[in-house]
Amino acid sequence: GKPFIKEYEATRQVPIYLLVDTSASMCVSSQPRSKYEWAVRLAAGLARAAQERMSPVGLLAAGERDLRITPTLSTSSAMQWAHQLRLYDFTERTSLSSRLRTLAAALKNRTMVVVLSDLHEPDAFAALELLATTHEVMVFWLEDPAEAQAPPRGIFRAREAETGQRLILTRRTRLQTHERIRHALVDGGIEFLHLPIEEPILPRVRHFLKYRKSLGHA
Repeated sequence: GKPFIKEYEATRQVPIYLLVDTSASMCVSSQPRSKYEWAVRLAAGLARAAQERMSPVGLLAAGERDLRITPTLSTSSAMQWAHQLRLYDFTERTSLSSRLRTLAAALKNRTMVVVLSDLHEPDAFAALELLATTHEVMVFWLEDPAEAQAPPRGIFRAREAETGQRLILTRRTRLQTHERIRHALVDGGIEFLHLPIEEPILPRVRHFLKYRKSLGHA
């Protein structure tokens, strides 16, 4: 018979690192469920979905705690770190930018990096942009309504959750912070989903993931 050569491209399972911001600003909330609670819930769900597609999942806590799990297909490992993340500290400071830079230096093969954070650290955007030059980066930007909507008038006092710094803020200050984060992500070419926590989150996340590349596949 006549020989045939069949060519095909095999699907690659790309390892995934979930970076969960464990800092104090994630825990302070004006809603029944905080940004931090949503971040942990989403991280656990993403890990399960990726592992079902045979993509190894790792975790890196982006706060002061030392929690790093290398990518694995073990579902029990994911359950263990999800349980560890249930504990939080209202004095923990962020280390998102340093964690991103450490990860960028350590990763040898192309990896998907998923960040779940409120992005309060200005230095994080340069680190995200650097990481995105060689890896696939996706950001879930969680925001409390108190951060985006200040009182309609007047000046009010506030205290920064992580540093304890006392501030005097106006409505304009809050709006500038919100727009600064958005512009930094857009200008850096970072794929992101903005998640105000007072709105339904899970349907938006499902829709976002449905119309992009399959999680963990390239």
